[in-house]
Amino acid sequence: MPWEPIIKSRNDAGIAPNLADYESLRAGFRWEQARAELDGLPDGRGLNIAHEAVDRHATGSRRDHVAIRWINKTGQSRDITHRNLSSLTSRFANVLSSLGVAAGDRVYVLAGRIPELYITALGTLKNRSVFCPLFSAFGPEPIRSRLTIGTAKVLVTTESLYRKKLAGIRDALPFLEHVLLVGDDHSTTSVPGTRDFASLMEAASDDCIIPPTDAEDLALLHFTSGTTGTPKGAMHVHGAVVAHHITGKLALDLHPDDVFWCTADPGWVTGTSYGIIAPLTNGVTSIVDEAEFDAERWYRTLEQQKVNVWYTAPTAIRMMMKVGADVAKKYDLRALRFLASVGEPLNPEAVEWGQEAFGLPFHDNWWQSETGGIMVANYASMDIRPGSMGRPLPGVEAAIVERDDAGQVRVIDRPDVQGELALRPGWPSMFRGYWNEPERYKKCFADGWYLTGDLARRDADGYFWFVGRKDDVIKTSGHLIGPFEVESVLLEHRAVAEAGVIGKPDPAAFEIVKAFVSLKPGFEPGDALRRELMALARTRLGAVVAPKEIEFLPSLPRTRSGKIMRRLLKARELGLPEGDTSTLETA
Repeated sequence: MPWEPIIKSRNDAGIAPNLADYESLRAGFRWEQARAELDGLPDGRGLNIAHEAVDRHATGSRRDHVAIRWINKTGQSRDITHRNLSSLTSRFANVLSSLGVAAGDRVYVLAGRIPELYITALGTLKNRSVFCPLFSAFGPEPIRSRLTIGTAKVLVTTESLYRKKLAGIRDALPFLEHVLLVGDDHSTTSVPGTRDFASLMEAASDDCIIPPTDAEDLALLHFTSGTTGTPKGAMHVHGAVVAHHITGKLALDLHPDDVFWCTADPGWVTGTSYGIIAPLTNGVTSIVDEAEFDAERWYRTLEQQKVNVWYTAPTAIRMMMKVGADVAKKYDLRALRFLASVGEPLNPEAVEWGQEAFGLPFHDNWWQSETGGIMVANYASMDIRPGSMGRPLPGVEAAIVERDDAGQVRVIDRPDVQGELALRPGWPSMFRGYWNEPERYKKCFADGWYLTGDLARRDADGYFWFVGRKDDVIKTSGHLIGPFEVESVLLEHRAVAEAGVIGKPDPAAFEIVKAFVSLKPGFEPGDALRRELMALARTRLGAVVAPKEIEFLPSLPRTRSGKIMRRLLKARELGLPEGDTSTLETA
């Protein structure tokens, strides 16, 4: 195994890392101690995420500290203090109550990074309802399926998104009782069959006492794609806030006076766990930028807002690398203390480029929608091995496992041997189920381990290294894409007989979605048909999910039982060994 270079973490700010000695903290760590850092609801009424994120600060010495600094698309900013945020989220909790929305009811949000999204998330949690974020770039079909799976009772969205993506499918959502619209200028609006968010908020009281909340009460529903069938709704409870808080402190090294910027959209689990909850529980000022990626804008934001801790995605880092390190050096970025990355593996070149551009390395970490929070990380006090996702968080037991001849899960003790990454259940943000799919949930566990579906290896010093997905899920620009969803839409076209979808390696996005299509008799492949299929996919699925490439084949490889062999498609695309083809259907 070739030796991977070590990069020393830097800290010129003179601020001692929260995790100063990994081994000693890991040896003595207990989740009960982490829980003790939070207040709990007054009078012993339980544990509620919104109380820990907002209300406990709003009534204390940090009530006038800026909780969220929102920057709109034109660069104007709006500061929301903990006290402001408490008032606004209480109003929204009372809006839900006035609409008859109860504990456990699902409240969805389809919006960009606007203040109303954050107010809705936290107000929903105050009401003990379940917050369900949707990615605003999704097309109508992924939106419809996710609203249907969770039987949404309330949807908060913008007028333009509703007209573009929801109006045409509203009749297919009879369970959706309330649609609350935010005007695109964040003012009042009026569309038939909807309610005005601003008017409801104005009429609501800002006096709200959070009802008793058990730590095991359902709080969050995050959707993640699978290889077959519908998306999975990963269920998380209020007790997850313990992991959100402590991972923000230990893995992201958040300190109370930090300015923190998580660039992830809350439609993605990172944008909820670390774009909303963790920075608020840790009392830092969180930057929220409404605009999409633009390298110069991002550098200006880092400089002007004096960002100390920056959490972003490998895709964005690689796009900034294309612009060049010299651009970064035009800006005063001395406030930066800690850089972190998540979403897909961060290649070693990107880690090292961070030092060239910022004088700081990027710290990669690993987790999933199912884990709810960071599980493996590179820490501020530890050396970085570029390309590694780091070492397990204190309180998390991770291992590389395989199935033995009897089908039992066996830990691989030897270093640098590839197997499946597994975690010992018990951390607070572990998902409690897939919505209405108990059997699917049970399949994730065996012999006392949660099996992540990710292939990895562990080196002799305990650093973990990502190898790839065990299944066919595609990782592109930080998003997990299930091939089944894409294949299903392509099959709706009158010309398509078969469709198979894979992830193809890409230097910027890690993977892109590539589709292989065979046609029905009477149809001929060509650029015009390819453009037609791509347009259909973009319209129905959204640009993030739609394939970037489509290749026509006379037929697709299938097993004798009729299942398309995506593994074989990928091997042929990449020029890799095809492996066992004994189950391949023959003509």
